Amino acid sequence: MILSIRPATEADWPAILAMLKPVFAAGETYAVDRDLDDAAIRDFWMMPAHEVFVAELDGAVIGTYYLMANRHGGGAHVANCGYVTAPEARGRGVASSMCRHSLDRARQRGFRAMQFNHVVSTNTGAVALWQKHGFDIVGTLPGAFQHPSLGYVDAYVMFQTLV
Repeated sequence: MILSIRPATEADWPAILAMLKPVFAAGETYAVDRDLDDAAIRDFWMMPAHEVFVAELDGAVIGTYYLMANRHGGGAHVANCGYVTAPEARGRGVASSMCRHSLDRARQRGFRAMQFNHVVSTNTGAVALWQKHGFDIVGTLPGAFQHPSLGYVDAYVMFQTLV
């Protein structure tokens, strides 16, 4: 059983949607509308600015991430990513593998840094994972995320230099 990470194809979309839909609907980790329909989810995740990848194990897609420039112009040298792992694959190193892959891919594309703009502070697993992979919390956005059950919670800006 070897995990592989590869560019997403059209055939992967049903599996990607199956992972994204409950995460977005839960409203606990992504700053997107909770009631997005399938087309809007696709428009967001598969937008032309995103280079989308999937993590696959034994023929099953169990994770996905996108890589993009965080900003245009003078900020285009900083990458940004979003990651989702299938519930049945959590705790098995899939997100860690995707993070390593995304850092390597960002370097290949010539990015000089990677920044996560809005990491929800209550998503402690993600915060710890990104820190394990060399990201620092460089800013706290007080009450910047409205969590569906916890109310207004902080969000972090996390950053890592790649060169």
